[in-house]
Amino acid sequence: MNITLAQAEKAIAAAKQKATAIDTKMNIAIVDAGANLVAFARMDGAWLGSLDISIKKAKTARFFDMNTGIVGELSQPGGSLYNIEHSNNGLITFPGGIPMKNEAGEIIGAIGVSGSSVENDHAVAEAGSTAI
Repeated sequence: MNITLAQAEKAIAAAKQKATAIDTKMNIAIVDAGANLVAFARMDGAWLGSLDISIKKAKTARFFDMNTGIVGELSQPGGSLYNIEHSNNGLITFPGGIPMKNEAGEIIGAIGVSGSSVENDHAVAEAGSTAI
């Protein structure tokens, strides 16, 4: 199962709404179950450097089927995934990437958000992920 374009667009709309509500500008990426980019939005004024980060957060969340913040916890020195961020042409291991599931609980893609604090990135990603 893959996320549809309609679902991805709905997730982006919800994420943008949350970003506006907390007064921040975000880059929002949606990937499918194969970690391929399906949809992307860069809000006016969002940092250019966060564009790549948002895509990598979405891919990281899908590659490991867990929130990127959890990957970050596991990749600290002495952790079971230490240095994993150097694999897969670079991963992002801080909050803002969340796997997305369908009604049956199957992972159909992931969202990645970047452009503010990691707390805000996660909140906006969560708004997008729960919209579908």
